[in-house]
Amino acid sequence: MIGNAGAPRIRGTALGAVLLTLALGGCTESGTAGPDSGTGTARTSASPVSSPTVPGPPSPGTDPRRALSTAPATVPAVARHDPARGPGWKPGPGSRVVVAPGAGRLADEAGLLARELGIPYAGTAPVRTGDIELAVDAEAAAGPESYTIRTGGGRTLITGRDEAGAFYGTRTVKQALRSGGAVPEGTVTDAPARPQRGLMVDIARKPFSARWIEDRLREAADLKINQFGLHFSDDQGFRIESTTHPEVVSAERLTKAEVRRILALAASLHITVIPEIDSPGHLGAVLKAYPGLRLKDAAGRPVPGAVDIGNPASARLVDELLREYAELFDGRYWHLGGDEYQALTRKNPEASFPELAALAREQYGPAGRVADLATRWVNDRAAVVRALGRVPKAWNDGFFRGGRVAVDRDVQVEYWTGKEIGARPPEEYLEEGRPVVNLNDEYLYYVLGEPNDFTYPTGRRIYEEWTPLVLRGTRPVPGRYEGRILGARFAVWCDLAGAQTPEQVARGIALPLAATAQKVWDERAPARSWPEFETLARRVAGS
Repeated sequence: MIGNAGAPRIRGTALGAVLLTLALGGCTESGTAGPDSGTGTARTSASPVSSPTVPGPPSPGTDPRRALSTAPATVPAVARHDPARGPGWKPGPGSRVVVAPGAGRLADEAGLLARELGIPYAGTAPVRTGDIELAVDAEAAAGPESYTIRTGGGRTLITGRDEAGAFYGTRTVKQALRSGGAVPEGTVTDAPARPQRGLMVDIARKPFSARWIEDRLREAADLKINQFGLHFSDDQGFRIESTTHPEVVSAERLTKAEVRRILALAASLHITVIPEIDSPGHLGAVLKAYPGLRLKDAAGRPVPGAVDIGNPASARLVDELLREYAELFDGRYWHLGGDEYQALTRKNPEASFPELAALAREQYGPAGRVADLATRWVNDRAAVVRALGRVPKAWNDGFFRGGRVAVDRDVQVEYWTGKEIGARPPEEYLEEGRPVVNLNDEYLYYVLGEPNDFTYPTGRRIYEEWTPLVLRGTRPVPGRYEGRILGARFAVWCDLAGAQTPEQVARGIALPLAATAQKVWDERAPARSWPEFETLARRVAGS
C-alpha cells in the first residue's frame, strides 16, 4: 500500500518486516509457503536481481529536476514501490518484449504481453533502450508468485521467481499503462498474502458457454487470481460430457473439447481449475438416471438430491465419475462437496432412516450414527482422488463433530456458512489444525435471485469490511490462526438460474471480484477510498 509520495506505508506486521528485509538485504522469512501450499502463507517478495543480459539491469533515475515517482495504480495494489526520479517506461517506436538468456520458458508470458501492448516479441534478442525484458531468478529466497519490476533508463525488467511471478509482473505493467500511461520509475517488489485466490462458478444450475468462462478467466488473471472453481454437477444439471456415464449428462453441457480449451487457457494464465462433483447430496441430476440409488426415508419417500450411502452401487457410480474426470482435469485440487446431505437435516436421522442407522451401528458400534456414514463417504471419495494425485477439498458442513469418524486431516475445509444445521464455528476447524479456505457467504456469495435472505454482495462491503480472517458473519477469527487460512474464493451460485443473464452476472460480479482480489492479495487496510478504488478498477479493466 502506497502513500501519495510513493513511499511504502508499512504497518507493524510481518509483511512490513519481510519487505524491508528484502529491500535491504534479500533475506526472507522461514517456513514460507507457495501458491499451492497446504499451510502457511506466501507473503514475501523477490529481491531485485541483475538481468544476465547486456547492458545490465535498468538503473532507476536520480534526476533532481524530476519529482519522485509514485506507485503504479493497479488492482490489486502492489505491496511495495521504491520511488525514483525519471520518466518511467511506456511502449514507443522500436520497443520490444524480450526474454533474458536462459528464460525461454517465459516465451508464453512475453508473447501475451507483446500482443497486449501491440509491440513485437523478439525472443532472447539482446535488450536495448525502449525494451521490456522478462527474466527468472529461480534462486530468489521468496515465494514462487513473487516478482520485482525495475524501471529506469528507458527500460523495464520484470523478474519472477518462476513463470507465475513473471506473469503477475506483466499484469502490473499492463494495468500501470492503462491507469497512468507509463510504468513508473523505480522498483516494485510484490507477492500475494495468500496462496489460494479464486473465483467459483456454478455451471450446474445455469449453463454458461465456454466463451463466457474463458472471458472470466482472462479477467480473473488480470486480478492475479490463481484458482477457478467449476461446480458442474448438482440437482439441476450435469454439465460436462461423459464417456463412462453419458446417461447422466444434461442436454446443455460443455464438451470435453471445450473443457480442454478452457483448461489450456487457464494454464497459460497460471490459473488452476478446481472441478467439483458434489456428493452425497446435490446428486439429483445423476440420480434421474439411477432412481434405484436414491435415498428413501422410513416412509419410502425419496430424499431430493441425496444418494443412498448405504448402497455400495452408489459409491461405485460416483467413483467412476471421479476417475473419468480426473483424466480431464489435471490440476492439483479436487472438490468433493460433502454439504447439505438431506438425511442429516432431519430432527432424528436415525429414526428417519432406520436402514442407515442399523448399518452405522453395525460398522461403528452402538454409538454409530448416520453422520458417521456420511463422513466415511467423504473420506472414501477423498481416498479416490488422493490416489489420483489430487488434494481433496470439502464444504465445512460436511465436517461433523462428535462422531466415531472424522474427516481425514488432509481434506481442506472450504468454509462458507454457519447457518446450516450442526454447522461449526470456524475456530473449531482451525484449532484442529485444519487448512481452511474462506468462502464466507456473508460477503463472497453471489446467489442469483437472492433467495433465502441472500443479497448480492457489493465490492464496497468486501473492500471496507472483509479480510480472509472474517470466515463467518462479520467477525474475524483471532490472529493466531492466520497461518491456517490459505486464501479465499468468490462464488457465483445459480439457485434461481433465470434471475440474471450471463452478461448480467459478468457485470454484477466485476467489482466484488476486484475487491476480493485486492483483499486476498493484501488484507491490510487499503490506502484508497472505495470511490477511488472503484474508478481505478473500472479503468484497469478497460470498462
